[in-house]
Amino acid sequence: MTPGDAVFWHNLCMPLSMRASRRLTGLACLLLVVAVPGLAQQAAEPTVGFSCDFPGSNPSHYGFSVTSNRSASYISDGKVNKDSATDPSSGADAPFRMDFILSPATTAHIFDLAKAARYFEGEIDSKKKNLASTGEKTLMYRDASKSNIANYNYSPVPAVQELTALFQDLSSTVEFGRRLEHEYRYQKLALDEEMKRMEETTAQETWPDLAAAAPILQKILDDPSVINTVRARAQRLLQHAAAPSGK
Repeated sequence: MTPGDAVFWHNLCMPLSMRASRRLTGLACLLLVVAVPGLAQQAAEPTVGFSCDFPGSNPSHYGFSVTSNRSASYISDGKVNKDSATDPSSGADAPFRMDFILSPATTAHIFDLAKAARYFEGEIDSKKKNLASTGEKTLMYRDASKSNIANYNYSPVPAVQELTALFQDLSSTVEFGRRLEHEYRYQKLALDEEMKRMEETTAQETWPDLAAAAPILQKILDDPSVINTVRARAQRLLQHAAAPSGK
């Protein structure tokens, strides 16, 4: 990792770590700074970063880094379903990191929205005092010629609103895949209800890159020890993941 890469991730963490009651854990921030593979080879690669800090939710802290070549990294302090059987050695409560590849369509959309938002230059927060908190959020953009960071609770900028919703939905997708991994390993009987909820959600909304959960869905589909109902759900969700634009 180059010094510029370390600065980028340090800056993305900093707005959160400066808040005494609302911060990523030290380990999670460390993961952001030092555990993002490939960035050393892509120092000038245009990159969009997003983080959300919302105590009381699950996850309460998470962040993304997305490069224009489709490489994505995600970290969170999200917890797996507490009703599931948890092996203490599973690491289920440890800060979570995942590296994956976004679809060309989602990547292009992220960078189109960043451009429409003027790469987060200047003030993007509404600054209205009577708005309910929806989490303290940070957007960053960096390429060979610029590096911008903006913090906000609510933004009146349409491109920022859409980008926020995209990253929030993408976080939900990655966390879904994480829960499936845990339940597949420790409590297979919980898989059906989890996947039923996701099927109901995907029937109502467009989820960006459900393909982020494709590896575990494929593993479930290929496992004859998993009940047929669950395998059928996995197959339908894989078909959804493979559909153009996530539709």
